[in-house]
Amino acid sequence: MRKQKGFSLIELLIVVAIILIIAAIAIPNLLRSKMSANNSAAASTMRTINTAQVTYSTSYPTNGYSPDLVTLGPQTAAATPCDASHACLLDGVVACTAGVAGTACPKSGFNYYIKSESAGVPYGDYTATADPITWDSTGNRTFCSLADAVIKSHTGATASVGGPVAAADCGTPGTYDPIQ
Repeated sequence: MRKQKGFSLIELLIVVAIILIIAAIAIPNLLRSKMSANNSAAASTMRTINTAQVTYSTSYPTNGYSPDLVTLGPQTAAATPCDASHACLLDGVVACTAGVAGTACPKSGFNYYIKSESAGVPYGDYTATADPITWDSTGNRTFCSLADAVIKSHTGATASVGGPVAAADCGTPGTYDPIQ
């Protein structure tokens, strides 16, 4: 009689089945972990935007707060110094060129917006918003912040806002509550 070497088909199928069961358990946890990391990154980016707004209003007091993300971002030409139109306070990802007039700047699964609450210079107030690009996939919380720099999240949201949050909505307790 010859001695068999290797694995039988049944043994290989059992190993594949075990791997699939482990993957079925691990992948949802991985996706939840990624969504949680995106939520944390969004809250951190909101803090950065608030800090940039305070720095901008201190550096350029005649302008008040920045009316959009582009104004807080870097210059487009490398040799051009930072000024009131491009303050170099945010990176080029958060302060994308699309960030004018309430359009989105995507980063880490969220769209970021700044909406000026004033009609003109000096801009006395703003609302910053972070909204998941794909609800329950890239994130499950919408964040907003006013000029008071308190970051709030939507407590009962079931879907993405899809744009900048109005100041009245961001300031409504029970809808948007400060993050812990």
